[in-house]
Amino acid sequence: MFLKLFLLFTIVPTIEIWLIIKIGRLIGPFPTVAMLLISGAVGAYYARRQGLYVINQFTATLNRGEFPADALLDGLLVVVGGALMVAPGFITDIVGIILVTPLSRRSVKPFVVRWAQRNMKARVVYSSGFGGNHRTDFNGGQAGRPDDDVIDV
Repeated sequence: MFLKLFLLFTIVPTIEIWLIIKIGRLIGPFPTVAMLLISGAVGAYYARRQGLYVINQFTATLNRGEFPADALLDGLLVVVGGALMVAPGFITDIVGIILVTPLSRRSVKPFVVRWAQRNMKARVVYSSGFGGNHRTDFNGGQAGRPDDDVIDV
């Protein structure tokens, strides 16, 4: 995991800087900076607009008495996409646009769901409460004494 994060936070910015320099040499520094500023502003605006749409979908789903899993995933993708669009760089802008735009976001969601399912692991939480130590897994099972009430605060 450390290696993946290291590569993410070193390789991606290095490629972004290289691309900004290349584009700056091609079209000039001022148009390049203007493109970066405009893409950041447009990205912030569009992410805000899509964020409000997702919040409305979330609320409507809750009002119907359903669990808003789809709206939660949309919200996560919009937040990540908005952050990428505000970050300076052309590659991050492209990925951000893909995550913020509803049509392309719809095609990305199955990949995110499969990735999450593949990387989910059953975890065990040990809590020490008033009734003693209890072991509870995230699948809803309780491995402690069944007579004790567990209240995690």
